[in-house]
Amino acid sequence: MRKAAAIPLSVLGLGIAGVGYASVIERNWFRLRRFDVPVLAPGQRPVRILQISDLHLTPRRHRLISWVRSLAALNPDLVVNTGDTLAHPDAVESYMYAVEPLLDRPGLFVYGSNDLYAPRPKNPARYLWRTSKGDSRQHVPTLPWAELGAAMREAGWLDMNNTTARLKVADLDVHVGGIHDSHIDRDRYDEIAGQAPMDADLRLGVMHSPEPRNMSRFAQDGYQLLLAGHTHGGQLCIPFYGALVTNCGIDRARVKGLSRHESSWLHVSAGLGTSPYAPARFACPPEATLLTLVPRRPVAADDTSSRKVR
Repeated sequence: MRKAAAIPLSVLGLGIAGVGYASVIERNWFRLRRFDVPVLAPGQRPVRILQISDLHLTPRRHRLISWVRSLAALNPDLVVNTGDTLAHPDAVESYMYAVEPLLDRPGLFVYGSNDLYAPRPKNPARYLWRTSKGDSRQHVPTLPWAELGAAMREAGWLDMNNTTARLKVADLDVHVGGIHDSHIDRDRYDEIAGQAPMDADLRLGVMHSPEPRNMSRFAQDGYQLLLAGHTHGGQLCIPFYGALVTNCGIDRARVKGLSRHESSWLHVSAGLGTSPYAPARFACPPEATLLTLVPRRPVAADDTSSRKVR
């Protein structure tokens, strides 16, 4: 009888240890991922883009705030925030303090649903059979998204929600197209639709949720690099298997990291935070990404090989 009872107790112990690891250790085990992206013309010097996403910030996330501040040491040429920055009405000041060392660099941002609507308690297991689209059921924003946007614009960063812009980044002339969050049906790709200017050195598309219908339109309009967040990389993953869900229309294989979408490069950030009501990550550490844009490899006439993204 004692041996029989020991089995469920040991399983319970492993479960408690796993929850403790996911909520205390891995949730605060911030990492920087690095990728080289061959999108520049031959002869152009490399340019570095720092992407941050999905902070879901509350004022007491002191470790996260300090780690974001440390990213200024990377000396990026451009900073891109792909949304879901807030998780608390009083978090704007904390966020602006976190990115303060980065504000002297060019920056872009789009919103995610959690910049407008405060998180609510919910059963996270529902994501195994459905996405969270429509879960907020809120019609009036409950988070200070306008204050957040105003603070970033005042610092010189560009609001890319359903608009386009042209800016100088290091030696590059960059055209950017951005959309609001498709997860709450605020994306309006028609407002930016059309061929991106081919005379730009880089054509960059920015969104929060990586929905294939929007990604395809970016690719068809000539955008070379697409940046997104939202997925949390799956957040609770299985080692050697990966994400169980993506919480949007993208496939599991591209839930985070660098990949291809049609003619474009796509980078999906696994993000830096979690909802306050699901404060755990497993086999999917929080991350920011430094993307180094490098010249494309010249293709010889007899070169029929293909390169894989790793």
